[in-house]
Amino acid sequence: MPADRLHLVRHGEVDNPRRVLYGRLPGYGLSADGHHMAQQAADYVGRLTRPVTGLVCSPLQRTRESAAPFAARFGLEPVVDERVIEPTNVFEGRRMSRALLNPGNWRHLREPAVPSWGEPYAQVIARMDAAMRDAWNSVETGDVVIVSHQLPIWVTHLHVMGLPSRHDPRRRRCALSSVTSLDLRDDRWVEVGYAEPASTAGAIDVGAV
Repeated sequence: MPADRLHLVRHGEVDNPRRVLYGRLPGYGLSADGHHMAQQAADYVGRLTRPVTGLVCSPLQRTRESAAPFAARFGLEPVVDERVIEPTNVFEGRRMSRALLNPGNWRHLREPAVPSWGEPYAQVIARMDAAMRDAWNSVETGDVVIVSHQLPIWVTHLHVMGLPSRHDPRRRRCALSSVTSLDLRDDRWVEVGYAEPASTAGAIDVGAV
């Protein structure tokens, strides 16, 4: 038998004093508050009183650190999967408020449905789906947690709900250390829950691609 449920967990707040779009850049780990948020997410999943038997995370520092409380609580070794990583983005390392003032950057905005500034949404959805199915089938029973990033989780949600992948990045329902829960029924993902268990008031959340 495969898993019973899959939880997509976003990482906690990142130490990002320059407020840049950090993307896949190295050296962006969790802030002190971010570590606390990750613990709150793990505690929330623990309170569901469902056995967690699988743990997967992206290779980036912020997701590996966010997976640590889950590893400790459930006695699991995280499996690093490149397929649940943050997408590429041409604006990495820049402050978006400044980058968009430069007319030379406007060409990157010509096709927002793709999007033209980074990895195509369709490609993100496909790799996330493949990783989710492998994680689902990697255990004999229990729940699986995948610690990933805002955009991969959000476009997966849109796809599961049958909605267009084009969206306003400012309006994503995917808070820091949020938990999006899904079941696989008749070979189709079904979203069964969304929770924001972490205390995020005053958090800096400007670096997601």
